[in-house]
Amino acid sequence: MKKYSISDIESLIGIKAHTIRAWEIRYNLVPPKRTPTNIRYYDDEDLKSLLNIVALNGNGYKISRIAKLHKQQVVDLVHQLNTDWDNESVQLLSLSGAAMKYDETAFSKILLGCIEEMGLIKTMDTVLFPFMKHVGMLWQTGTIDPSQEHFASNLIRDRLIVEIDKVVKPEIEKCMRFLLFLPEGEMHETGLLFARYLLKKCGHETLYLGSEIPYADIEKVISAYQPDYAFIVLTSLNLGKDVNRIITKVMQHVDVPLLVAGSLIAEFDILVKDRLIPLKDVCGMVGFLEEL
Repeated sequence: MKKYSISDIESLIGIKAHTIRAWEIRYNLVPPKRTPTNIRYYDDEDLKSLLNIVALNGNGYKISRIAKLHKQQVVDLVHQLNTDWDNESVQLLSLSGAAMKYDETAFSKILLGCIEEMGLIKTMDTVLFPFMKHVGMLWQTGTIDPSQEHFASNLIRDRLIVEIDKVVKPEIEKCMRFLLFLPEGEMHETGLLFARYLLKKCGHETLYLGSEIPYADIEKVISAYQPDYAFIVLTSLNLGKDVNRIITKVMQHVDVPLLVAGSLIAEFDILVKDRLIPLKDVCGMVGFLEEL
């Protein structure tokens, strides 16, 4: 069973350490365990309890009231909240809890419930992209294991592929060709698969190459496929400081307009270039594609 410091817990549940300590002192909520050398720590069950407390507190339950509830009452109330698929904050916490436990059934149920209730576009915008950004930051700081990030990413990837297959591509007057790929150093396909979903929904053709495509191969594909646009997504935090250099390098191998989306595009200043079209968020992606 994994051990978490209070700083780990702070990152995972989004509540300040001093608040967690106040809950412990005032209400004896989730008191930490101690090692033989008297170092405080929390285990997986403690994390689950704190996630449940945060979910209730964020939905109008006062901590003083939560402290009086039996553990099963807390679980039952959170279960009721979990079926409120429009409640983005609850679903983010639920996804985090499922990922920490490698609970594929729970994770997949949350994904499907959100998509059926809100649709894929809103689910991506309000739940999945914020969740993946949060998980990426936790991975960078060592709060979660890489395996937990891969677990969540692969389940999201599988669901996106299913949703893409469901789309019946409409016939449109001006069908365009898009080359979708991730450059060297970028492995996260979630945003690129979502772009493929949007493009198919809008009736356009796509050639999907996937992650970490060597620069030497891009020109060959451009020459053979003759796309109207190229599309990349940049999300890996370790690429942040190099985002403009990466875009410049991609454009050296691409002679068509380049669409660039992803969290790095929203967070960093992107240099203005001819043929470069930065899409800063989901609304920007949807709006541009619908206006083509």
